[in-house]
Amino acid sequence: MKQPLPARPGHICVLRLSALGDVCNLVPTVRALARRWPEARITWIVGKAEYSLLSGLDGVELVVYDKATGFKGMRALWQSLGDTRFDLLLHMQQSLRASILSLGLKTRVRIGYDSERSKDWQTWFTNRRIAPHPHAHVLESFMDFAVALGLDAEQELSRLRWDLAIPAAAEAEAEGLLAGRRALVISPCANPRLRNFRNWSAEGYAAVIEHAWRRHGLTCFLTGGTSTAEREMVARIQTLCAHLGEGAPVDLLGRTSLKGLLALIARARVLIAPDSGPVHMANALGTPVVGLYATTNPERAAPYLWRDYVVNRYPDAVRTFMHKSPDQISWGARVRHPDAMALITSEEVCAQLDRLIFDTAATSSRSSENPREA
Repeated sequence: MKQPLPARPGHICVLRLSALGDVCNLVPTVRALARRWPEARITWIVGKAEYSLLSGLDGVELVVYDKATGFKGMRALWQSLGDTRFDLLLHMQQSLRASILSLGLKTRVRIGYDSERSKDWQTWFTNRRIAPHPHAHVLESFMDFAVALGLDAEQELSRLRWDLAIPAAAEAEAEGLLAGRRALVISPCANPRLRNFRNWSAEGYAAVIEHAWRRHGLTCFLTGGTSTAEREMVARIQTLCAHLGEGAPVDLLGRTSLKGLLALIARARVLIAPDSGPVHMANALGTPVVGLYATTNPERAAPYLWRDYVVNRYPDAVRTFMHKSPDQISWGARVRHPDAMALITSEEVCAQLDRLIFDTAATSSRSSENPREA
């Protein structure tokens, strides 16, 4: 039996544990719910790393679940919530782990994805569904939960708001790293996952870095973790850019906190990266983004406010490596081939970078061009 929706929910639970890019895309929905019901409590259950990104988010109570703690951690979370009863649960994580976690949350109304978008048997753990929305962007899919509660999609998508908190210590961290330089931030590697071929080439990045320095006077800051793949990528980029002297890229792998990275991106003139958390972090901060997409569909997962500046080789990759046309595959299908990103050329990335800098020059406080001659 379908449970009736509360007319004025007093306490809303949002369940979305990961990942960094996805939680960035979810923040506008949480903001929309808070606008609609300003007196309602909103509790958001998030992952450990995601909490580090979202901490300080006003108007929201963040509850952390560390997936490394397994079922023991779930029990601890359930106990910490005690007798808390929610008016409704927005089950926004399509994973069996999250669905099991949801079983210990006290609520009658459990809203999940429609059957087309549901994964890992999520429909078994919910009693209401959002309406179908073929070909939706991830951000729009999250907003569909607000629409299910009576909010107007067009209106809410026209006034997206993030306002991620950046503490003073993170601001100082970023200022110290930049040292007054105008920044191009490049996060060259996506998270390492099985058959997740999202990374572009060191040679391509090196060509773009040289162009950004000579044409726009931008110093490149390379960010990311400390995995072997990332270290090897950055070492190769630095070798290729050694001739740039003071224009050589700065290696920041493992040298920033997550909030420090957020502050760094907020100060950057532009960010370039493949489909990964940083493109959505930049999008949330209003920093211009050139996204590099060939293995994932940018119409579904591009930085939302900067979709027009994506380098999109996804249709070509589908035809080349899947031997199909884009309309013959599912909306979220990935091209799992190690050569897919090689379809992207440095020339088209440089062209998008030039176009983006030109188009945002009038509105950016960091838009002084001062081009350098070769």
